[in-house]
Amino acid sequence: MNLLRVSLLAAVLALSACTTLAPTAPAQQATAAMQGDAARPSAAQGWVRSELYFGVGEESGPADRPQAEPISDAQWRAFLDKEVTSRFPDGLTVFDAYGQWLFRGAGEPNRLSTKVLVILHEDSPQRRADIEAIRLAWKQATGHQSVLWSRQTVEVSF
Repeated sequence: MNLLRVSLLAAVLALSACTTLAPTAPAQQATAAMQGDAARPSAAQGWVRSELYFGVGEESGPADRPQAEPISDAQWRAFLDKEVTSRFPDGLTVFDAYGQWLFRGAGEPNRLSTKVLVILHEDSPQRRADIEAIRLAWKQATGHQSVLWSRQTVEVSF
C-alpha cells in the first residue's frame, strides 16, 4: 500500500512539472510617451553634469580687497530666467551654498554665500557654448571675475 501511495505521489509530481503557467499579457513597446515610466526608463548617453558656482552674498574678507555687492533674490531669479532657462528650458537645479578662499599672502579668507547651478545636458559644442555664455553674462552683470564651472560625464535615465 505504501509503495502504491509513493508511486501515485511521484506520478502526480511528475505530471505537475509538465504544466505551463497561464500566458501573461504581451509586453508593450516603449514609446516616447512612456519616458519616465518606472517600469521602462529611457536611458541617455553622452550627457554631462555641469555645475556653475555663482557668488551672491555679501563678501567678507580683508579690507584691502575689493568686495562685490550682494545679489538679491530678485536679481538672481531674473538672471536665471533671462540667461539660463532660455538656454536650458528642460530644467535645472539650484543649491544654496557657502564658499571661501584664501588669496596668496592674505591673513584671512574671503567668505561668500553662493548659488550652485546644476544642469544635466547633452555633451555638444552648442551646450558648451551655452554654458560659456551664461558665465560671461554673469561676469558682465555683476563685475565678478569668475564663475567656476565643474563638468563630469554622467549616465542619466528619465
